[in-house]
Amino acid sequence: MADYRALYPFPSHRFDLGGVSMHYLDEGPRQAPAVVLLHGNPTWSFYWRMLIPALSRDHRVIVPDHVGCGLSDQPQDYPYTLAQHIRNLEALLDHLRPGPVSLVMHDWGGAIGMGYAVRHPEEVQRLVVCNTAAFFEPVLYAPIRLSRAPLIGDLLVRGLNAFALGALVMGTSQPRRFTPEVRAGYLAPYRGWKQRVAILRFVRDIPMEANHPTRRTVDEIESRLPLLRGKPMLALWGADDPVFTVQTFLAGWRKRFPEVEVHIFENAGHYVVEDAHERILPLLARFLA
Repeated sequence: MADYRALYPFPSHRFDLGGVSMHYLDEGPRQAPAVVLLHGNPTWSFYWRMLIPALSRDHRVIVPDHVGCGLSDQPQDYPYTLAQHIRNLEALLDHLRPGPVSLVMHDWGGAIGMGYAVRHPEEVQRLVVCNTAAFFEPVLYAPIRLSRAPLIGDLLVRGLNAFALGALVMGTSQPRRFTPEVRAGYLAPYRGWKQRVAILRFVRDIPMEANHPTRRTVDEIESRLPLLRGKPMLALWGADDPVFTVQTFLAGWRKRFPEVEVHIFENAGHYVVEDAHERILPLLARFLA
């Protein structure tokens, strides 16, 4: 496998969550306004690497790896639920005490970040959503539906690493950007069956069924989203995403936050930051300033 480490030159930090180690990055001046970058599944803090150096010139940039992901611990017997990931983020930020934060969220990072935001609206200044959701929509991309199935999902996701490998294909509209080193970076934490436990558990935590335990968490977040109206909000959206589509999910944000500033990037997919970071960074820097 190619060496990705030159692409990810950031010092590591660790936070103990009751015996489980959470890895995070903490770049920039400690007293500067804080920005928290929240990744989804099956990525990790590596996803944000192209934004961190520029943002950290004027901001404290905090970038956690959710438990089970990236360089965080990957326990096999762990409650990999949305509610738990929100609690982990609460604990990390309570430990770091960065002051009011701006949240930049992608994929599952949206539900986790907005779950934090609706519980602590006074601690959130600005919101940035990137191909994500924090509300229920009764649609599910067919390959994800297959990955949730008993037995075959275990084989595909944990055995063959099909979810992470497939995301490198369906997640981009610019495959040339996924050099051997970039591919290695995305895949590095997920090299074996045990290391892919959170990928599968994230997939199975999508609350498609009415009685799914996480449906209540999502419904609670959605019901409290009005608490965040009036906060500056920016949507940065890859137009070619087959999962979080413009027609359904971006429309969902616009419905709930009519004042959101929206930028749709053509020739960009689900991994919108990978495909369009040159276009995103000036918009993001202006918004955060």
